[in-house]
Amino acid sequence: MDEDRDAHLDRVLIGGREPVAITVVDYDERWPTRMHHVAGRVRQALGEHAIAVEHIGSTAVPGLAAKPIVDVLLTVARVDDEAAYVPALKSVGFALRVREPEHRMLRTPDRDVHLHVYEPGAPAIRDYLDLRDWLRVDAADREYYAVEKRRLARQQWRDMNAYADAKSDAIGEVLTRARAWRAGARHPGSD
Repeated sequence: MDEDRDAHLDRVLIGGREPVAITVVDYDERWPTRMHHVAGRVRQALGEHAIAVEHIGSTAVPGLAAKPIVDVLLTVARVDDEAAYVPALKSVGFALRVREPEHRMLRTPDRDVHLHVYEPGAPAIRDYLDLRDWLRVDAADREYYAVEKRRLARQQWRDMNAYADAKSDAIGEVLTRARAWRAGARHPGSD
C-alpha cells in the first residue's frame, strides 16, 4: 500500500515529496483575519471564476489547535481548466503544488496558506464543510481531534501527506458524528 501511495504522490505532487516537521499550535485569533485577506486576494485575482471561497480546516475552528497553515476551499467551474484560474492565482503569490483529477492545491511560498480547488458538487467539499461546522459546535470532538493531532505531530513523517493520512481514522470518526448532526440539525448559529 505504501508503494501505491508513493506512486500516486509522485504523479500528483509538483516538485516531489518534501520532508516536514509537523507543528501543532494553540488556536490563533489572527487566523480568521488572515483568511479574510487571502479570500480578498483570491476573489480579486479571479473575479467571476471564484464561485466560492471558504475557510476550512482546523484554523477555521475557533479554539482548535492546528498547524499554522490556513486552508482555503476555492470552487471553480472546471478544475481541469487551469488556464481560467492558475495564472491569476500565480500573479498574487500562489504556486501550484498538487494536480489530481478532481482537485488542485496551490500554496504560498511561505507554505502558510493551502488553497484547495474543487468543482461544485465535489464530495470533498461536503467533507470539509461538515467537519468544520461540526467541530465549531461540538467541544468534545474538537478536543478529541486536537489531542489526536498533537499525538501524531510528535511522530516523524516522510512528508505532510503521511501525516494527513494518519489522521484519516480520527477524521472518519468525527465525520460520522458530523453527518448525523447535519442530517438532524439546522446550520450552526441558527435559532
